[in-house]
Amino acid sequence: MNLNTPLSPEVIKTLKAGDAINLTGTIYTARDAAHKRMHEAIINHESPPFDYAGQAVFYAGPCPAPPGKPIGSVGPTTAGRMDAYAPMLIDAGLKIMIGKGARTPQVVEAIKRQGGLYLVAIGGTAALMAKCVKLVEMVAYDDLGTEAVRRLGVVNMPLVVAIDSVGGSIFEQE
Repeated sequence: MNLNTPLSPEVIKTLKAGDAINLTGTIYTARDAAHKRMHEAIINHESPPFDYAGQAVFYAGPCPAPPGKPIGSVGPTTAGRMDAYAPMLIDAGLKIMIGKGARTPQVVEAIKRQGGLYLVAIGGTAALMAKCVKLVEMVAYDDLGTEAVRRLGVVNMPLVVAIDSVGGSIFEQE
Protein backbone atom coordinates (compact mmCIF):
# COMPACT_ATOMS: atom_id res chain seq x y z
CA MET A 1 0.00 0.00 0.00
CA ASN A 2 1.45 3.38 -1.01
CA LEU A 3 0.90 6.19 1.52
CA ASN A 4 1.94 9.84 1.68
CA THR A 5 2.76 11.86 4.78
CA PRO A 6 1.16 13.38 6.67
CA LEU A 7 -1.28 10.51 7.22
CA SER A 8 -4.80 11.59 8.09
CA PRO A 9 -6.47 10.15 11.19
CA GLU A 10 -8.88 8.34 8.84
CA VAL A 11 -6.01 6.60 7.02
CA ILE A 12 -4.26 5.74 10.29
CA LYS A 13 -7.43 4.03 11.55
CA THR A 14 -7.55 1.78 8.46
CA LEU A 15 -4.03 0.38 9.03
CA LYS A 16 -3.66 -2.83 10.98
CA ALA A 17 -0.66 -4.53 12.57
CA GLY A 18 1.15 -6.50 9.90
CA ASP A 19 0.17 -4.25 6.97
CA ALA A 20 3.07 -3.52 4.60
CA ILE A 21 3.30 0.05 3.34
CA ASN A 22 5.53 2.23 1.18
CA LEU A 23 5.82 5.66 2.78
CA THR A 24 6.48 8.81 0.74
CA GLY A 25 6.77 12.36 2.04
CA THR A 26 8.43 14.17 4.91
CA ILE A 27 9.73 12.39 8.00
CA TYR A 28 12.18 13.52 10.70
CA THR A 29 15.18 11.66 12.12
CA ALA A 30 15.77 11.71 15.88
CA ARG A 31 17.53 9.34 18.24
CA ASP A 32 18.18 9.17 21.99
CA ALA A 33 19.97 12.48 22.56
CA ALA A 34 17.54 14.45 20.37
CA HIS A 35 14.57 12.83 22.11
CA LYS A 36 15.95 13.87 25.47
CA ARG A 37 16.23 17.48 24.27
CA MET A 38 12.76 17.46 22.69
CA HIS A 39 11.35 16.05 25.94
CA GLU A 40 13.11 18.76 27.97
CA ALA A 41 11.82 21.43 25.57
CA ILE A 42 8.23 20.33 26.25
CA ILE A 43 8.80 20.35 30.02
CA ASN A 44 10.40 23.82 29.83
CA HIS A 45 7.66 25.19 27.51
CA GLU A 46 10.24 25.90 24.80
CA SER A 47 9.64 25.82 21.07
CA PRO A 48 10.07 22.36 19.53
CA PRO A 49 12.56 21.84 16.69
CA PHE A 50 9.55 21.14 14.42
CA ASP A 51 5.78 21.06 14.83
CA TYR A 52 5.06 17.54 16.09
CA ALA A 53 1.40 17.63 15.04
CA GLY A 54 0.74 14.71 12.71
CA GLN A 55 4.44 14.14 11.98
CA ALA A 56 6.57 11.00 11.67
CA VAL A 57 9.91 10.41 13.41
CA PHE A 58 12.40 7.85 12.11
CA TYR A 59 14.65 6.55 14.88
CA ALA A 60 17.83 6.74 12.84
CA GLY A 61 21.23 8.41 12.78
CA PRO A 62 22.21 8.73 9.14
CA CYS A 63 25.77 8.23 7.99
CA PRO A 64 27.47 11.06 6.11
CA ALA A 65 26.44 11.33 2.47
CA PRO A 66 28.82 9.95 -0.15
CA PRO A 67 29.55 12.24 -3.12
CA GLY A 68 26.45 12.79 -5.27
CA LYS A 69 24.01 11.29 -2.73
CA PRO A 70 21.71 13.14 -0.30
CA ILE A 71 22.47 10.74 2.58
CA GLY A 72 24.59 7.78 3.61
CA SER A 73 23.17 4.58 5.08
CA VAL A 74 20.17 5.30 7.28
CA GLY A 75 18.75 2.32 9.12
CA PRO A 76 16.37 2.02 12.06
CA THR A 77 17.65 1.94 15.61
CA THR A 78 16.05 0.15 18.55
CA ALA A 79 12.87 2.04 19.43
CA GLY A 80 12.90 1.03 23.08
CA ARG A 81 15.70 3.53 23.69
CA MET A 82 13.19 6.33 23.06
CA ASP A 83 10.39 4.86 25.19
CA ALA A 84 11.07 7.10 28.22
CA TYR A 85 10.37 10.14 26.00
CA ALA A 86 7.86 8.86 23.44
CA PRO A 87 4.58 9.17 25.41
CA MET A 88 5.10 12.91 26.00
CA LEU A 89 5.98 13.47 22.33
CA ILE A 90 2.94 11.47 21.22
CA ASP A 91 0.73 13.53 23.54
CA ALA A 92 2.32 16.66 22.00
CA GLY A 93 1.05 15.55 18.59
CA LEU A 94 3.58 13.10 17.13
CA LYS A 95 1.58 10.50 15.17
CA ILE A 96 4.07 8.07 13.65
CA MET A 97 7.28 6.51 14.89
CA ILE A 98 9.57 4.36 12.77
CA GLY A 99 12.16 2.06 14.31
CA LYS A 100 12.78 -1.56 15.14
CA GLY A 101 11.82 -3.74 18.08
CA ALA A 102 8.97 -3.86 20.58
CA ARG A 103 7.64 -0.92 22.64
CA THR A 104 6.73 -0.57 26.32
CA PRO A 105 3.11 -0.72 27.45
CA GLN A 106 3.27 3.04 28.18
CA VAL A 107 4.11 3.79 24.53
CA VAL A 108 1.38 1.43 23.29
CA GLU A 109 -1.15 3.21 25.53
CA ALA A 110 -0.04 6.62 24.22
CA ILE A 111 -0.39 5.37 20.63
CA LYS A 112 -3.90 4.15 21.38
CA ARG A 113 -4.85 7.32 23.29
CA GLN A 114 -3.72 9.61 20.46
CA GLY A 115 -4.55 7.39 17.46
CA GLY A 116 -0.99 6.99 16.22
CA LEU A 117 1.15 4.28 14.65
CA TYR A 118 4.44 2.56 15.23
CA LEU A 119 6.06 1.32 12.01
CA VAL A 120 9.07 -0.94 11.75
CA ALA A 121 11.80 -1.11 9.19
CA ILE A 122 13.76 -4.29 8.87
CA GLY A 123 17.14 -3.98 10.55
CA GLY A 124 20.15 -4.34 8.26
CA THR A 125 18.53 -2.45 5.40
CA ALA A 126 20.27 0.87 5.93
CA ALA A 127 21.59 0.99 2.36
CA LEU A 128 18.07 0.27 0.99
CA MET A 129 16.55 2.97 3.21
CA ALA A 130 19.14 5.48 1.96
CA LYS A 131 17.91 4.89 -1.60
CA CYS A 132 14.45 6.08 -0.49
CA VAL A 133 15.80 9.42 0.78
CA LYS A 134 15.71 12.17 -1.84
CA LEU A 135 16.15 15.27 0.35
CA VAL A 136 17.92 15.99 3.66
CA GLU A 137 17.76 19.22 5.67
CA MET A 138 19.25 19.90 9.12
CA VAL A 139 16.49 20.92 11.55
CA ALA A 140 17.97 21.06 15.06
CA TYR A 141 20.74 19.99 17.43
CA ASP A 142 23.54 20.02 14.85
CA ASP A 143 26.02 19.51 17.69
CA LEU A 144 24.68 15.95 18.09
CA GLY A 145 26.20 14.88 14.77
CA THR A 146 24.43 11.82 13.41
CA GLU A 147 21.85 12.10 16.21
CA ALA A 148 20.74 15.60 15.15
CA VAL A 149 17.16 16.14 13.98
CA ARG A 150 16.89 16.12 10.18
CA ARG A 151 13.96 16.47 7.80
CA LEU A 152 13.99 13.76 5.15
CA GLY A 153 12.04 13.64 1.94
CA VAL A 154 11.44 9.95 1.27
CA VAL A 155 9.94 8.02 -1.62
CA ASN A 156 8.48 4.52 -1.22
CA MET A 157 10.21 3.68 2.08
CA PRO A 158 9.19 0.06 2.80
CA LEU A 159 7.74 -0.32 6.30
CA VAL A 160 5.42 -2.58 8.28
CA VAL A 161 2.72 -1.44 10.72
CA ALA A 162 3.95 -2.89 14.03
CA ILE A 163 1.45 -1.26 16.42
CA ASP A 164 -1.79 0.11 15.04
CA SER A 165 -4.01 2.88 16.39
CA VAL A 166 -6.03 0.51 18.58
CA GLY A 167 -3.01 -1.32 20.03
CA GLY A 168 -2.90 -4.31 17.69
CA SER A 169 0.71 -5.48 17.61
CA ILE A 170 2.90 -7.78 15.54
CA PHE A 171 4.84 -8.43 18.76
CA GLU A 172 1.88 -10.10 20.49
CA GLN A 173 1.89 -13.89 20.46
CA GLU A 174 -1.45 -15.65 20.32
